[in-house]
Amino acid sequence: MDDIHTLLRALDWHAVGYEVEQETQARLVIVGPVNSGKSTLFNRLHGHKLSAVSAVPGTTKGVVEHPIGPFLLVDTPGFGEVWGVDRAEIARQATADADLVLLLLDAAAGVRQSDLDLYTALRDLRRPVIVALNKADLVKKDLPWILENVEKLLGTRPIPVSAQTGMGIVDALLPAILSAQPAVAVAMARALPDVRGHIVSRIVRRTAWINAAISLQPVPGLDIPILLASQTRMVLRIAAAYGETMNVSHARELLTTMAGSLLSRYLGSQAAKLVPGLGWLVSAAISAISTWGIGQAARSYFEAGRTIKGPELRSLYQKMRRLAPRRLLRRRSVEITSSEVPPESPVTEST
Repeated sequence: MDDIHTLLRALDWHAVGYEVEQETQARLVIVGPVNSGKSTLFNRLHGHKLSAVSAVPGTTKGVVEHPIGPFLLVDTPGFGEVWGVDRAEIARQATADADLVLLLLDAAAGVRQSDLDLYTALRDLRRPVIVALNKADLVKKDLPWILENVEKLLGTRPIPVSAQTGMGIVDALLPAILSAQPAVAVAMARALPDVRGHIVSRIVRRTAWINAAISLQPVPGLDIPILLASQTRMVLRIAAAYGETMNVSHARELLTTMAGSLLSRYLGSQAAKLVPGLGWLVSAAISAISTWGIGQAARSYFEAGRTIKGPELRSLYQKMRRLAPRRLLRRRSVEITSSEVPPESPVTEST
């Protein structure tokens, strides 16, 4: 017991809170060739007309930035313009500071050598890069062939979308963004209420499976500080996703309110480790179930505006723990067989 308390005190709680705070400042850069629809996509993601849109190539003459909450989207000037050398350099500078790069190409135009060169340059920046093919609604008949051809040229499978109609934005592009750079999840959930529930569920599931893997280690007690830090980080992320301000001590207080004596629960799961093999699996299952229950209860707590009181919150946590085995296994099977996505819910532009 004394050793466990020593481990808990040694944990850098400031680093846990700082990590989540940094995630709220994630930066996504939209970049692509002339007239590929960057500004239209930018506006659709935000839900308001913020970046100039026209049919004239090169309408965007500088870097247009606008925060979606703490999440910063950057609409860049086009690559490949006749007089666009300086503007292309501005775009490259914006991309160099990105946490994630979205390369938007024109499905109707196909991939040109300049597009291939641009993709190569972006990969050389060692930032996650997602390739999306815009205006896919205009080439429906030829889309399978176009996707196959782009994949052969770039070596990555592009995501077909339509910034004009919203096709593929919520059900394909957003999940791809979260998979490519999980650190943008908090910022995106805070900024885009329409997909917040899906993103928070993804955060909870991911944390639950990570904690299960952590608990597979055979030495009793060693994983307790890591599990507590992981669950605290998860609660902080959920709070940030709903725009709530919460520090580490408040997050741990919420954990204790939901789950009672966390230390005693951790010690109970550690006892299973005394049985080699099967006991380790049991410990992993307990960690995943507890984490999922905490995450779902925390989600309900913040969705309700923090109005759920202690006894009701504990009851909700217990209910979620009972649901966890079925829900976790079902979700996991869906993720293995296909991409789990929310129903299409396009963001409309304001006029």
